[in-house]
Amino acid sequence: MTPALSAAARPAAATLFGRALCRRCPNCGGRPIFSRWIRMAERCPSCGLVLTRKESGYSLGGFWLNMLFAEGVTAALLVGTLIRTWPDPPWDLLQYGLPALAVLTPVLFYPFSKTLFLALDLMVRPSAHYEHD
Repeated sequence: MTPALSAAARPAAATLFGRALCRRCPNCGGRPIFSRWIRMAERCPSCGLVLTRKESGYSLGGFWLNMLFAEGVTAALLVGTLIRTWPDPPWDLLQYGLPALAVLTPVLFYPFSKTLFLALDLMVRPSAHYEHD
C-alpha cells in the first residue's frame, strides 16, 4: 500500500474523472479494477484503495449517477429527435428505439458510473480516509 497522498499531491479533478472514464482507479490510475464488465475489485491492485465501500447507502451513488445518465440520454434523444424532425417525427423509431436504449444504456454505463462516483467521492473525501479500511 502506498502512503496517503498529501493535499498537494492529490490528483486534480480532471485527472480523477479521466481515470474513472478509462475504468481505472481514480486515485492512482492503476488497473485492472474490474474482473468482469460490472464486477469491481475490493481494492485497487496498485495503491490498495478500497473500491467497494461498505458504508450504508454508498452503492446508491453509483446507481443514482447511472440512472441520471441513462434517463438524460434517453430524454435528450427524444427531445432532439422531435425538434429535428418536426412536424413528421419517426414515431416507430421513438416508440421502439428509445425504450430499448433506456434498458441498454444503464447496463453499458454501469461500470463507468461506479468509477465516476468513486472519483467524485475522492474529490470530496481524499483517499487517506479509505486506505486502511
